[in-house]
Amino acid sequence: MSTSLVSTVRLLIAGVILALAVPALSNAKSVAPDFVELAKRLKPTVVNIRTAKNIKPRQRIQRPQNQPRTPFDNFFDDFFNQFNNQPQQPRREQTLGTGFIISADGYILTNNHVINGADEVMVKLSDGRELKGEIKGADDKLDLALIKISEKEKLPAAELGDSDSLEVGEWVMAIGNPFGLSQTVTAGIVSAKGRVIGSGPYDDFIQTDASINPGNSGGPLFNAAGKVVGINTAIIAGGQGIGFAIPINMAKSIINQLRDTGKVTRGYLGVHIQAVTPDLAKSFNLDADKGALISEVIKDSPADKAGLKAGDIVLEFDGKQIGEFNELPRIVAATPVDKKTKVMVYRDGKRLSLPIVVTRLKDGETGAVANDSKVSEKLGLVVQELNKPLADRLGIKESKALVITEVKPGSLAEDAGISAGSLIVEINGKHPDTLDKFNAVIAKLKKSDVVRLLLKRQDGGMYYVAMKTE
Repeated sequence: MSTSLVSTVRLLIAGVILALAVPALSNAKSVAPDFVELAKRLKPTVVNIRTAKNIKPRQRIQRPQNQPRTPFDNFFDDFFNQFNNQPQQPRREQTLGTGFIISADGYILTNNHVINGADEVMVKLSDGRELKGEIKGADDKLDLALIKISEKEKLPAAELGDSDSLEVGEWVMAIGNPFGLSQTVTAGIVSAKGRVIGSGPYDDFIQTDASINPGNSGGPLFNAAGKVVGINTAIIAGGQGIGFAIPINMAKSIINQLRDTGKVTRGYLGVHIQAVTPDLAKSFNLDADKGALISEVIKDSPADKAGLKAGDIVLEFDGKQIGEFNELPRIVAATPVDKKTKVMVYRDGKRLSLPIVVTRLKDGETGAVANDSKVSEKLGLVVQELNKPLADRLGIKESKALVITEVKPGSLAEDAGISAGSLIVEINGKHPDTLDKFNAVIAKLKKSDVVRLLLKRQDGGMYYVAMKTE
């Protein structure tokens, strides 16, 4: 074999080896970071937070006045005197938590539940110094709070990362104050994203198996590059390896408001929504079970003024696609008040783009829920026409409607989560207000047909359900 041919073969082999090696080496997220170096660099940015709350003494128990004397008078006198003679002194309740410095001039991010109701906040730096903290703002919906400490020297600040780019399986590290053990470092991976745990209206937690315990609350969750991607917030009681962190991007969207005004203003749309199940998607002839299904539009709300209707499926808002239905509240909340934007909905088989002006979030829910009864064997519902005595008893204003008075055990209706007392607003796009109209729709149903109902609960909430006949 000639020298030139040997050289060519060697170059080809080297090229193949390099081609095979590059993908493994280029994926830096799959390589465990140097936790020793990260801990040394990042611990100075993490602080311990100690709060104190003054608890007022209980009021003394007073013996009822002008009460007839009984043979037990002496017993009750002793009972009341026993408690009244106990010392009633104010007491202080203390809590421990974690936070992290986000600016060199002393702003610190933590959880709202760490400082909520505190009369005093003390911040302990990594070098042992303890400084008084001032609560600059708090938001109970996201469970975030901003604290300020005063220090002449510049403080080491943590760099905020991008939680949207975080991937499941990626290495993360937590630093905190679990059980009062300061500057504790734990590591793990991202177990899941977008977790909804029922803690608030904007749940979107990062789940991690990095060890998180009481006292870690408010502390940072770092990625392998040493950037904050989450704020450690919650754990499952009795669970091991299951911790939850607020994505840092959610915090970044409100930090300026907390610093400037002490509170958070959110966008308001004015709709009640629910998930698009596969059956609901099929009933609407939608090719995918994505988006947010509007079950109710609040009168005079931005949604109402924009022309949104119950039965619309929101596919996009402000240029952002809606995959899971609970993404819509978070996107709307983050939309600046009075911003003119567009909402993309699916209606009657078409996609519509509607202009909308988001207003300030307001509290307020609408309220609702029906002579002859009819048992629909296909669905398992007992339906009755509304009359005045029944309407008065249920406390509803509708004068003509149908109400579900019974849901048969083991029926399609029970499996779909339908509850007795709900008003039938719509069935397969029709609005039956009499039993005859309702029965006419039911009679046309065939095996494996999808039935879509819009119902109004007794509390006023409206929701869609879909069932497939058997």
